[in-house]
Formats: sequence, C-alpha cells, structure tokens
Amino acid sequence: MKNYESMTDEQLAMQYVEGDNSAFDVLLARNQQKLYNYIHFVVRDPEAANDVFQETFLKVITRLQEGRYTDSGKFSFWLTRIAHNIVMDRYRQQKSEHIVEASEENDLNKLRSQDLMDINRENEIVNTQILQDVRNLMDILPTPQREVVYMRYYQDLSFKEIAEATGVSINTSLGRMRYALINMRRMAREHNIQLNLEL
Repeated sequence: MKNYESMTDEQLAMQYVEGDNSAFDVLLARNQQKLYNYIHFVVRDPEAANDVFQETFLKVITRLQEGRYTDSGKFSFWLTRIAHNIVMDRYRQQKSEHIVEASEENDLNKLRSQDLMDINRENEIVNTQILQDVRNLMDILPTPQREVVYMRYYQDLSFKEIAEATGVSINTSLGRMRYALINMRRMAREHNIQLNLEL
C-alpha cells in the first residue's frame, strides 16, 4: 500500500498520470482550501469562486491526462497559474473591470528592477493589528492589484513567484504592488484609517 502522505504534490501528480486515481484525491485534498481561498479572494463571489475552482481542477485533470505537466517542483504555482488564467479570461469576457495601466511618463520598465527590489525588500511587514483594515481596503482594489497584494502578504510569495504564477514580468508585479499600496494609502486617508505601510 502506498504512503501518499509522504509524497510531494509533484509525486502525487505523476502517480495520477500513471493511472493512480487515489493519488489525485490526496492531491486535491491537500490543495483545495488554499486554492479556493485564493480564487475567492480574487473574484469576491462564492458562486463564481466555486465555478472557477471546478474549472481549474477540470483543466488540471485534462492537462495531467494529456501529459502536459512535468515534475518541475512547482505544482502549486502551476495550479495557481491555471486558476489565475481562468479568472483573467472571465474578467476579459465580462469586460466589467477596467485596468488602469501606468502612463508613458511613469513607465516602471525604465527603473532597474534591483532598485525596486531594494525599496520593497525591507518594507513588507504589516502590523497584525491593522490587517483587517488592510483587507477591507484590498477588497476595493482592481483585480490585478488585489491579486498581487494577496499573493505577497497572505501567501508569502516572492515577486518572482508572483510574476511566474500570473504570467507577467517582475516589473509588472512590482508595479501592481506599488499602485495597490498607493491606492490603499489614498483610501486610508480618505476614510481616516491609520496604516503603517511602508513603500
């Protein structure tokens, strides 16, 4: 009898590819809550989150069965990337979100990514006492900004990992974080909420 609990997600995925359905059950059980929380946070609607969650795992099953997964040691990122793409496709179809991009004079690509990394590296700690206010402000942000803040602060992913999971450059991830923090500070001022966030 196989000891599924001692296997990594990647090993379980490969077991499923080889025809072991029980391995997939363990894989699903391990990842479903974290993935659902991510999706729900991004879409902010339980019904839509359930739809995206189910669609994500249908795509995962299909891609595994088609042999479109290779054990790269990053199953959770692969899973998140699929969910992210589904969410973005839904938003594009609905055309209900308008994403404001940086203007020409404020193009973050003109900055060196190392400069941005240095600015953000030491300024990532948020006081636990204000996390609820931060989360309330996050709910108001545009989806791409809300997503990067969630991945950074709630999933503790690096900007490189966020860029990989969302299919954008590190500069774009950093830019979304920057605009999210600017927007949250503006909203905090407008609503007299004291935040100790550092850019």
